[in-house]
Amino acid sequence: QVQLMESGGGLVQPGGSLRLSCAVSGSNFDINAMGWYRQAPEKQRELLATITSGGSTNYADSVKGRFTISRDNAKNTVYLQMNSLEPEDTAVYYCNVIALVYTSRGKNSRAYWGQGTQVTVSS
Repeated sequence: QVQLMESGGGLVQPGGSLRLSCAVSGSNFDINAMGWYRQAPEKQRELLATITSGGSTNYADSVKGRFTISRDNAKNTVYLQMNSLEPEDTAVYYCNVIALVYTSRGKNSRAYWGQGTQVTVSS
């Protein structure tokens, strides 16, 4: 019912930038909070940034000042602008959306995940 499609990952040199996008599609839903996570090999999934429907943002200390989360409500899309990338930022990046889904039986809040996009920072 709700699908997420990520794009924008790739290989970048240290100090470089990338912009990730996550487009949400489907029907009968309203998006509440949106966020980005990442998971490096043999590490737990890490919350990086969140943005509410009103535009309030929060960041993990590891990316504060380097990454910027934003959203385009008209396009149901969330972005992650990543600057000053470091080798330690290498990971699979996932978008996450909290959506209110409307069905014939009422409404339910559910979390959805993107498929993940690889970001590799290396010279």
